[in-house]
Amino acid sequence: MKRKATITDVAKAAGVSKGLVSFALNDRPGVSPETRDRILGVARDLDYRPSVSARSLSTSTSYAVGLVIARDPEIISADPFFPSFIAGVERVLLTEGRTLVLSVVGDDDHEATVYRTLAAGQRVDGVFLTDLRRDDPRIPMLQELGLPAVTLGHPGTGQMGTGGPGAGDPGTGQPGAGEANPFPSVSLDDTPGTVAAVRHLLDLGHRRIAHVIGPHAMLHASRRRAAFEATLRDAGLEPDPALVVETDFTAAQGAAATTALLERADPPTAIVFGNDPMAIAGLGVAHERGLTVPGDLSITGFDDSELARYVYPSLTSVRTDPLRWGEAAARTLLRLVADGHAADVDLDPAHLVVRTSTGPVRA
Repeated sequence: MKRKATITDVAKAAGVSKGLVSFALNDRPGVSPETRDRILGVARDLDYRPSVSARSLSTSTSYAVGLVIARDPEIISADPFFPSFIAGVERVLLTEGRTLVLSVVGDDDHEATVYRTLAAGQRVDGVFLTDLRRDDPRIPMLQELGLPAVTLGHPGTGQMGTGGPGAGDPGTGQPGAGEANPFPSVSLDDTPGTVAAVRHLLDLGHRRIAHVIGPHAMLHASRRRAAFEATLRDAGLEPDPALVVETDFTAAQGAAATTALLERADPPTAIVFGNDPMAIAGLGVAHERGLTVPGDLSITGFDDSELARYVYPSLTSVRTDPLRWGEAAARTLLRLVADGHAADVDLDPAHLVVRTSTGPVRA
């Protein structure tokens, strides 16, 4: 097998010291442009790939970023939001020679322990903060730990995507009264998508519209509920709390919520779901009960996952583009780590994609 080139080989071929090679490869000052170009050229010719662990020791940088998700692993595996988001993150990290440290934990206490471990061991240079909560205790904790972070959404709005980094995710991206964000945020306003889904159903004649949402403790869930109810009120309808069902974003709980709603004496004629897996599970429940979709029941999802267009009937859903979200979040975090500051990023708002799972209310 061909021996891998070492930093000693590069230094010898370039006629410089190993220290100068390290400075040039890490873009540190003290190397003339001509010498830097020569060293980089030699490294390319020798196909030299620096060891991440060696670079970490020489630069006090881990070359890794962290993502800690406090969710049941089964929820994450079943929800397409996080895999797409992580794919976007990895796409950026790969080109920058960075790695992602992913931790999936079961509760908030374990999550806090993981953050402290990552900071104490200098295992990551920064983290993505997902699933924002009211008065989120993780924000001052990360400040105390000195760990750079990018929030997915703004703490004042909970703005985000499905059951994902946001787990079903919302706003303007502006902080609420007295709620300043010490970290840069990458936000997607999902309020227009929620409003559009409800207005679409109202335009089709629906008046008993249910909402199956995620945990109320998450800001994006409470924001979506507020947008849902405000849109009904704008249409002259008083929201019925009994038609709002809180879940953990799993397909199983989406199916259970659908069953409970359809067994009511006055069942809804349409259901707005907080993510696509729950909506698809709802489709299945409706079919099992002999109902037609959208003839007897209209259904909308959230995040517009790839599967949404292939189920029958194809699913009307709110599009958020988690892949692009992951790319933007990764670029922002790397900029923060490198420069000590980074600007907030506002992505294009969520919008409704209408397919065949919604139709006129049956007279």
